[in-house]
Amino acid sequence: MSAAGLSLTLSTTGITTAGAGRQREALMTTLAFAGSAPLVRPGVALTQLHDDLWRVTMPEGDVLGYLERFAVRDGMRFRAKRFIARQRRFIVMGEFWSMDDAIDTFRAN
Repeated sequence: MSAAGLSLTLSTTGITTAGAGRQREALMTTLAFAGSAPLVRPGVALTQLHDDLWRVTMPEGDVLGYLERFAVRDGMRFRAKRFIARQRRFIVMGEFWSMDDAIDTFRAN
């Protein structure tokens, strides 16, 4: 499966285990996520976590918050959520019609 720079690889392998004189077979499914390189804008970097969620960090790696994309009747909106580390919570900074406007809220604050 591949969507917006994020790929998912599913692999299933058989595992044979032995214990207490018995042999047992089981299946193990491995999920391997391979995201694209972070999108870097002046002052921030975005890493896509899935189709509708990006982590926003400073270029050095400190987490600033998250950017969510969601559908409304008139199209797609973007919600900017700032991470407040001392309080261990998020504050919604706003909802925007463009991703660039939502990103700008992280650069301005």
